[in-house]
Parts: sequence; C-alpha cells; structure tokens
Amino acid sequence: MRIEAKRTESRDARELLKKMFNAAVAAAQPELCIPPNLPDPPRGRLIVIGAGKASAAMARAVENCWQGAPLEGLVVTRYGYAVACKAIEIVEAAHPVPDAAGYEAAARILKLVSGLTADDLVLCLISGGGSALLPLPAAGLSLKDKQEINRALLKSGATISEMNCVRRHLSAIKGGRLAAACYPARLVNLIISDVPGDDPVDIASGPSVPDASTCAEALAILRRYEISAPRHVLEVLESGQAESIKPGDPRLPTIETKLIATPQMALEAAAEIARQNGFASHILGDSIEGEARDVGKVLAGIALQVAKRQQPFAPPCVLLSGGETTVTVRGNGRGGRNVEFLLSLAIALQGASGVHAIAGDTDGVDGQDEIAGAFLTPETLARAWAQGISPTDSLERNDGHGFFAALGDSLLTGPTLTNVNDFRAIVIAG
Repeated sequence: MRIEAKRTESRDARELLKKMFNAAVAAAQPELCIPPNLPDPPRGRLIVIGAGKASAAMARAVENCWQGAPLEGLVVTRYGYAVACKAIEIVEAAHPVPDAAGYEAAARILKLVSGLTADDLVLCLISGGGSALLPLPAAGLSLKDKQEINRALLKSGATISEMNCVRRHLSAIKGGRLAAACYPARLVNLIISDVPGDDPVDIASGPSVPDASTCAEALAILRRYEISAPRHVLEVLESGQAESIKPGDPRLPTIETKLIATPQMALEAAAEIARQNGFASHILGDSIEGEARDVGKVLAGIALQVAKRQQPFAPPCVLLSGGETTVTVRGNGRGGRNVEFLLSLAIALQGASGVHAIAGDTDGVDGQDEIAGAFLTPETLARAWAQGISPTDSLERNDGHGFFAALGDSLLTGPTLTNVNDFRAIVIAG
C-alpha cells in the first residue's frame, strides 16, 4: 500500500508540474499576446521584420488579425520553428551558434528597411534567440569570428546580459543599428522577453533599441572570462569603431517598444494552475541568475526548510522561479542549464520525501539538445544508483540530459513557438 501511495503521489505531482509548465508556455503564445498590441495602420507601407524562436509564430499572428493595408516582410527563426505565412517570408537559421542562413537573412532585413519614408511603419517582432539568428558581423569581422566568439561565450559562464553586450559590439545590425536603418519610418517593437529583468537591449542583443553599453565594456567581459579572441576582433573593440547606437541618437525619435510577454506573466499563469489544484503558490523570482548548480543548491535549501520546518511557507505549496542560469562547461556531457539545475537540486535534496520538481526551457530546447528539461522525484537518486549511474559524476561531466534520459524523465515538447526563458517549479506535498 505504501509503495502504491508513493506511485500515486509521483503521478499526481508530475501531472501538476506538466500542467504548470504548459500554462507558462500558453501564456506567452503569440496568438494570445500579439492582437491587443498591434499598432494603427500607417499612411504608407507596413514592413514586418523580426528574429527569434517565436518570430515566425508572431508573424503569423500579425497576418491573421491585421486589418490595415497590405503588408510585406521577412523574419528569421530557428530551424524547426517556421510556420506558414502568406505575405511575410520566413527564413530558418541556426541557433545557438549562427550560420550563413542567418547571416544572409540579417543582410536582407537591413536592405528591406532602407529607403523608407516618415509615412511608413516598421513592425519589428523580437523574441529570444534572435541574437544568434542575426549574425551580421561588424566591418572587418567575419561570420567565422562571430561563430568562434559565440561558442566561447556559451561555455564561459557569462550571464546572458554579458554575452549580449559582446555580441552587440561585434555586429552590424544589433545594438540599435537596425532601428537606425529604419529611419525616418516609425518603428514599433513587439517583444517577447526571455531575459532576466526584461531589458529590451538584452533581448536578441537589442537590434531595434538604443544601447548605452560600450565597446570598452564588451572588451572587459572577454578579459573577465579569459575568452581568447583573434587580434583583429580585439582591435575592433579597442578602437571603438563598432560602437552601438546610443540613446538620444537623432535617428531614433520614433520608436515604440512593447513587452507583450514576459517570464513574470508565465509564472503567474503557472501559479494560478497551482492554486486551482489546492497548492499555495510562491513566486521566488522571475530573473534568477547564477551557476545552475549553485541555484539548485539554494532552492533545495529553501525546499527542505519548507518541508521540514514549514518556513517560510507551509506545505502543500509550489515554489516557482524563472530567469536564466549559466553553466561553466567542464565536462563533455550533453549539458542543458535546466537539467544541470535539476540534477544539482536532486543531489542536495537527497530524496527528500514529498518533493517533486520540473525545470525546462519554455522554447522546448535546453542547451543544444531538442529536449526542454526534465522531472525530478524523491526516487530520482535511488533509481539512478540502481542503474549504476552516479549523480555526482553526471553533474561533474555536465551530463544532465544523459542522466534524466536514462531514467525516462526527460521533458519533451517539440518547438513551443515562444520563449520566456527558464521555468522551474518545486512541489512540496503536505
């Protein structure tokens, strides 16, 4: 009877965790958040451009509800994330390491917005992943330079804000340069945020908003993380010749920016599901950063205090959080910051009774694997040991995906067509 009760608890907890994840993703779907934020039709042309994992679905939502004059445009999304559109061209390219398809699409987008008038409107659809999908190098740099720097940044442990600062200052389209190219047309940005703090300049490296950061800051980040860059890349930053477009630039007076979906909105949707199922919900933060394994240890400590001491919350409850953790790659495993967090959480919890969790990327891809994340149960460690799998060895090898896949606990969603960053939920039964 006791074993059967545990199985029922695990099944019910997993169902609740999946419902909350699905609610978070649903809250950020373009067909929900695009229609109420569309601008009035312009006197002249409407040009739709964009980049990101959600950009194709955003473009389709625009087409489905646009009531004005004919539109045209081009957006670039990740391979596998395209959806059919009638007037807006959809291009697929590589993420997280850019490729030639993204390079060519970025150049075409810049050309598309050139030569516009003050009567024209550019509708820019931006979501997470757009930085890698718009890899147009600054003068004197190559696509290969961008690819190498991007790979090094992804392995370095740098925050997303730091990575995007570097990317902006090695680009011919990011850091407000796309916005400047639209002048004198009116520019409206509709943005789905995937970054802690929801700063538009950090979403897709801010192609269509001004940027106050500098080449000197980008150079300091490369040095801080001991990222080796070719001499000509360093010279671009040292000279300041690739400085981004700053606030107050005369080419940027007609920009309107709307955040139409954010991590906080997704967490609130998940919290409502928890409440409907009889669990108090507590959002610990929508912008939690840091090493994934360190965040796992901290949240395990909070979960144990709740389970054992009923502090600072009484069970049954759900602890929710979002943001974007980082992974400093030391091993050769299959990675993923969400599964790294979850594996660290499991080790710290040591099979604590009644504690279940989920961690996943709301875009459906955690790291470079087509896996969103994973589930954790009180039996996770015991099941791993029974298969001869060492949790600590898996963590040291950055092999979170390998660990949870072996247990059959991977979270598989396919492309979700949106992206509001990491989603974490810990269910603590009463």
